[in-house]
Amino acid sequence: MKKQSAPLMLLLTLLVSFNAYCLPILNSLPTASATIYLDFDGQTVNSPYWNSGSTLTCASSGLTDIQITEVFNRVSEDYRPFNINITTDVAKYIAAPLSQRIRVIITPTSNWFQGVGGVAFTGSFKWGDDTPAFVFCDRLGPNSAKMVAECCSHESGHTVGLSHQSKYDGVCNLTATYNDGIGIGVSAWAPIMGNSYYRNMTGWNNGPTPYGCSNTQDNLSIITSQNGFSFRADDYSDSINLNPATLLLTGANVDGIITTTTDQDAFTFNLVANSTIHLDAKPYSVDANYQGANLDVKLLLYNSSKVLLNTYDPATTMNVVIDTVLNSGTYYLVVDGTGNNNVDDYGSLGSYSMTATIGGVLPIRNITLTGKTENNKHNLNWSIVADEAVQSIVIESSSDGIHFNSIYNNISASAKSFVYTPYQHADLYYRIKATSVLNQSMYSNTIMLRGISKTGKPFKVSTFVRTEITVNADEAYQYQLSDVNGNMLARGIGQEGYNSVDVSRFQSGMYVLQIVNNNQKQVERIIKQ
Repeated sequence: MKKQSAPLMLLLTLLVSFNAYCLPILNSLPTASATIYLDFDGQTVNSPYWNSGSTLTCASSGLTDIQITEVFNRVSEDYRPFNINITTDVAKYIAAPLSQRIRVIITPTSNWFQGVGGVAFTGSFKWGDDTPAFVFCDRLGPNSAKMVAECCSHESGHTVGLSHQSKYDGVCNLTATYNDGIGIGVSAWAPIMGNSYYRNMTGWNNGPTPYGCSNTQDNLSIITSQNGFSFRADDYSDSINLNPATLLLTGANVDGIITTTTDQDAFTFNLVANSTIHLDAKPYSVDANYQGANLDVKLLLYNSSKVLLNTYDPATTMNVVIDTVLNSGTYYLVVDGTGNNNVDDYGSLGSYSMTATIGGVLPIRNITLTGKTENNKHNLNWSIVADEAVQSIVIESSSDGIHFNSIYNNISASAKSFVYTPYQHADLYYRIKATSVLNQSMYSNTIMLRGISKTGKPFKVSTFVRTEITVNADEAYQYQLSDVNGNMLARGIGQEGYNSVDVSRFQSGMYVLQIVNNNQKQVERIIKQ
């Protein structure tokens, strides 16, 4: 297990390279001054703080180039939000300021310090005397790239001032000095400063330490305020209202980094015709199954009026895939880090790549919806421009312009208008969905019509009908349909909102519809044509 040692008085430490060999030269942010050097090739350490002051000869890690690269990539992603370079290049380490660097020695030489997977001094990153930290790869797997990487991030976390993150029960009893996290699968989470060996999504945390359940430690604030470096510069605008970046619909990768808990990346794109669109946003990971991903991605899609159309935040995956149909026009897209069932969004930080592509232009090329309020009814009219025949039309309404429900889905494909008497008296939004014979759908523009005044009757009933009687109700009810002689023909239950009663099997003539609920009764004469 990882362990933190108490800091001691500072003295000059002499480090001499040992048993150097060729290994991948890798840098995560070579322009940064602050540096964490992952030392895999062996080292001779002369330090008054380690091995009781005796010379310590550390063997090389024995990891393969593939394993070294995976360790580097995992640690780099942990530190991606910050203006710091993770490197395997000793020259970069030597060139870094003395008070802004740490060497993490990955070695199987572990007999001198028993019972842990690694060890470091708290705050030693800024001591200025090259006191190293250690990761004992022979105890981690052994030589598991995942476990070695977690230990490297953990021990270097101590050097930048962090304590352990612990777990407590509901009455503040310490249950684990090293918080081992929660969950299974790719979204399983644990804090880097706890025990992150066995969870996939690891991150910095704002949680309790071993010193009491109320003694919480804000990892991000400590890292960025006490070590001479802060967060990386923001790469994209945070707002769709302030210079959002243009998202090309060509399938080319867009790379970005969510650096802080408030960081968002805003984009805009334009469709010249009604089209299908495919968006794929992936967190960085070391393989195709999102191993080593720290960022749980969320996407928000807005229309040209900057009204939120949808939020894409799947609970069981860390990536987001959108396949949808959009009308021509301008759209806005926001990339954000999110929490999931196991963790909040505090540590959901890191890099991502995103692609956007257009599918074929739809056979329904345009739908224009208009409407007006007249005689306590909402009159809707539309026109459809399509290269293929329209198979079906559905009318949808919404009280907020975001969440829509179907109010009528039995309209003739050739219809151009609809008259609706809402049971609600507030303003309503409308749109229609048309589907072609090729089974591709398109939405119209959205319109808003003012609420109608409340009438004396509790139920709004269509009285001149052909195939069905429509009922708009403020609440649930029961109904009975009879002929003029009082013979019951149909009965049933209706729900709040829009309902229909099928009368297509009955002959033309007059009928009587009785509607009742707990408080009211209404009788209507129905003329079937």
